[in-house]
Amino acid sequence: MRSFKILIAGLGLSLLMVALVNSEECRLMRFPDIHQDRIVFVYAGDLWLSPSEGGIARRLTTHVGMELFPKFSPDGKMIGFSAQYDGNTDVFVIPSEGGEPKRLTYRPGLENLPDRFGFDDMVLDWHSDGKRILFRSWRESYNSWFQKLFLINVKGGFPERLSLPEAGLTSFSPDGSKIAYNRIFRNFRTWKRYKGGLAQEIWIYDLENNTVERITDYEGTDTSPMWHQNRIYFVSDRDHTANIFCYDLNTRKARKITSHDEYDVKWPSLGPRSIVYENGGYLYVLDLKSEQSRKITVEIPDDRVLTRSEFISVSDYVNDYNLSPDGKRALFTARGDIFTVPAEKGNTRNLTNTPGAREKYSTWSPDGKWIAYLSDRTGEDELYLVQQDGKGEEIRITTNGDCFRFVPVWSPDSKKLLFADKNLKLYYVEVESKQITEIDSTRDGEIYDYSWSPDGRWVAYAKPAKSHFYSIFIYSLKEKEIHRVTEDFTDDSEPIFDPEGKYLYFFSKRDFNAMLGNFDPSFTYNQMTRIYVVTLQADSLSPFAPESDEVELKEEKEKKEKEEEKKEKKKEVKKEVHIDIEGIEDRVVAVPTDPGNYYGLRATEGKILYISFPTWTLTGGSPGPKGTLHLFDMEKRKDHQLLTPVDGYDISGDGEKVIYKSEKKFGIIDAKPGSPKIGDGALKLDGMQMKVDYRKEWKQIFNEVWRRERDFFYAPNMHGLDWELMRKRYGELLPYVAHRSDLTYLIGEMIGELCCSHTYVSGGDRPKVELVKTGLLGVDWELDTLSGFYRIKKIYPGKNWEENLRSPLTEPGVEIKEGEYILAVDNKTLQYPTNPYSLFENTVGKTVNLKVNSKPSPDGAREVEVKPIASEDDLRANFWVETNRRKVEEATNGKVGYIFLPNMSGKGLNEFAKSFFPQIRKEGLIIDVRYNGGGFVSDMILERLRRVLVGMSSSRNAGDYTYPGGVLHGHMVCITNQYSASDGDYFPYYFRQYGLGAIVGKRTWGGAVGIRDFIPLVDNGYITVPEFAPFGLEGEWVMENYGVDPDIEVDNLPDFVIQGNDPQLEKAIEVIMKKIDQEPRKLPERPPYPVRD
Repeated sequence: MRSFKILIAGLGLSLLMVALVNSEECRLMRFPDIHQDRIVFVYAGDLWLSPSEGGIARRLTTHVGMELFPKFSPDGKMIGFSAQYDGNTDVFVIPSEGGEPKRLTYRPGLENLPDRFGFDDMVLDWHSDGKRILFRSWRESYNSWFQKLFLINVKGGFPERLSLPEAGLTSFSPDGSKIAYNRIFRNFRTWKRYKGGLAQEIWIYDLENNTVERITDYEGTDTSPMWHQNRIYFVSDRDHTANIFCYDLNTRKARKITSHDEYDVKWPSLGPRSIVYENGGYLYVLDLKSEQSRKITVEIPDDRVLTRSEFISVSDYVNDYNLSPDGKRALFTARGDIFTVPAEKGNTRNLTNTPGAREKYSTWSPDGKWIAYLSDRTGEDELYLVQQDGKGEEIRITTNGDCFRFVPVWSPDSKKLLFADKNLKLYYVEVESKQITEIDSTRDGEIYDYSWSPDGRWVAYAKPAKSHFYSIFIYSLKEKEIHRVTEDFTDDSEPIFDPEGKYLYFFSKRDFNAMLGNFDPSFTYNQMTRIYVVTLQADSLSPFAPESDEVELKEEKEKKEKEEEKKEKKKEVKKEVHIDIEGIEDRVVAVPTDPGNYYGLRATEGKILYISFPTWTLTGGSPGPKGTLHLFDMEKRKDHQLLTPVDGYDISGDGEKVIYKSEKKFGIIDAKPGSPKIGDGALKLDGMQMKVDYRKEWKQIFNEVWRRERDFFYAPNMHGLDWELMRKRYGELLPYVAHRSDLTYLIGEMIGELCCSHTYVSGGDRPKVELVKTGLLGVDWELDTLSGFYRIKKIYPGKNWEENLRSPLTEPGVEIKEGEYILAVDNKTLQYPTNPYSLFENTVGKTVNLKVNSKPSPDGAREVEVKPIASEDDLRANFWVETNRRKVEEATNGKVGYIFLPNMSGKGLNEFAKSFFPQIRKEGLIIDVRYNGGGFVSDMILERLRRVLVGMSSSRNAGDYTYPGGVLHGHMVCITNQYSASDGDYFPYYFRQYGLGAIVGKRTWGGAVGIRDFIPLVDNGYITVPEFAPFGLEGEWVMENYGVDPDIEVDNLPDFVIQGNDPQLEKAIEVIMKKIDQEPRKLPERPPYPVRD
């Protein structure tokens, strides 16, 4: 009955979806494995089992979290897999015919990593002995770029780490003595046909002899090795589309096996006599004897519960908000629909209720009748109107929305709307005639800030110049002319008229109060912004002209009162705003407030509202509240702080009410001085509920991503790609999406076709699993196989004055040494097969009692109390850095310094400052940008490094000083590897361009096309769009999809690293010491003091 109702009610996609429920065909089955006549795979986040010939599948798991990467045991009786039963991703095992999963690992992984990094504790294979499961994990990595391999016994216990320093997808040889593996893991990266430094190759590692051999050397992707007899099967994109190839260990040659030309082969897995893999959402089985593939049809008797429409609260999905003209209702856009919420009485209204469409940028008309907004219900962003009470039909205003549009702004008479678009143009549209008029355009940046004069005859806006400074302009609708208001030597924004038409207010960065750094005599400017006002009429006095108290005679008072009465009457009749253009740039005066960081400028009669915010650091900290809402009284010339902390606000059309946002709280207060606090006038958002049709929403998200890339991708030719064809190719799989992760996968496949860096997709409304946090001690554990007790193999020292580097066992009063045994945790015995981490569940930040002894016996044991930490990652990273620093110090006899830059953002800049200035008098410096995650500060660091010594100065009672200050008068070497990424590509590229020194290591990532922000989707997921591509001085594109070659190539081969070596660092030391010996650079000695008699 339900299917019949949907059939007669739905069209297009809905028809197809209902047909799918009743058909035998299913797609988007993921991560399959095969054993004889059975296939296990993931569908909608659960494990399913089906015959290898196809047919009806049977569900094995039902948990709300994800179950992933299932692998049959060699005898087919068990399935190892990764799962999120307790929030964290861990290794589990289950009988292959179904049953209760058994948890094998407990250690917490890296939290909140984006999808492109993959998963922790990822099951890869079974050992040939059938007793141990191979998985990869971050648990002992010092950087999130790579994971290590571990074996865990199906009986439990403690994982055994393989000695390889890093590994991706891996397959055991038939006898278990060797592995074929990728050293690099990038299998969740959404970048097809990649050929940068992070390209994957197939290697063989001999577990017994500790030797490695590379067997493929293609410049692109060779991944997913599968070892069968004397052949290694793998996936390669060497013929554009990823297919399965076979490498013969006897002939040492590779040949192509499959020939798919539309979709890539994904996630192949080897069985005793066949390989199962994904292609275009289908499962295929490749017979290894005949080398023929066949598509199998699987029927999944699933209720598709995650695709069912449901009513949800959308208060956590608010994108924008404002007020009705009288302040009695608030307007919200949330989860793609538009709502009005009463200030006090009445019901919440959903004005659009459009499943499958996204409304945004809603705004209330000044006359209170209409709501204007953008909607993509046609497939493009168009401008619409709907009555504020939700009655009547909506009105479509525009029909040419084939590009992204910005926020619409009503004219005071509610007859026109201003808007801008990504084509760098500003327009207004007549609501009644729907006629669009272009006001202005630019080639230097987007136009964001625009507003109307009170009579609707003028438009003020900020437009960028080639300097990237914005200037204020005004446009006359009557004369069709543009006039400059501010000079191009200032950076101005947010122009807004006062309601009387006398003034134009705006922000401008004109306060130059230079600040010097503590370590570096470099200047910067902060809190430069003030509010400025332009008198629009040449004969108007400055609003801040000098005042004087005078005695007022009776007849003058009566005359003044009559004039005030006349003014009040005139206000009822809208007068035309007259602007004297000549000399307008000279009529700018500052509003008497302190300079600061400001945004959100609004004007009411005689008042200005705005938000001030503290100076934020690159690492996210701020010295005060997030933001403070201010009201400046023009008549009294006094600034009032209305409310703090706030994230944003808007004001009613009559200027009497303010809606504020503070984190997730919204409220309405009076727009006047007082003592309001957060929570006053609180709005009840629990009525903001809507029925989410997930299938329609997923289609909207997919199409919005496609449009965003079309409109903002840096190359208008989309790298030569038929972008419409890509939408059709991957869009045909949309009806089969059964889980939000499926949608992420499809979007990733589509944007990956652009063959470009920084095409990211992540997040979204997925089933939520409560995370049980496991406490850590900052140690490596070791099992004493004789006693079954666990001892501390290594304690990672930290910096206990920094919370993220707190090492629990090194804190004052905690006397535990390496080699000692932890016999019990909170009176629970810790002995094999108990996993040590299992006793530290839910202990983060809590006091835990440990029973400790120097021997594996309770006799003479002592008790110690500690507070476990949530993550050891920073401790391990710090230990690696400090180890490198000591190596350099010892190998160079203190002549050379060492700096590691983890990224090119706040943390990297801080690490540079911490390490550069203390080592500035070294004779050389090694800058290590391996594993650099990128950012945007490389030019700032390079500016310091390229300073040249040109002079010296001295003082009688102090040492000598360099000119310029902060200059390193020594040699430099840069170390790179394949994980030097994004701005970590830029750094070595320009390090070479500036001639600062040699580059040692491996070719970098090659991801140079940058992004500006993470773009939110309707369900709080996000994507990115590559918008900024570098090119060289000769007009050539640089770095992208290749990287930066080192001057001296050195690979940290696994067999050397296992022995405790770092060949790249060792070569850097060798190179810089040779340079110091050949070309010593010493500071000039102070000359003899002059004699001037």
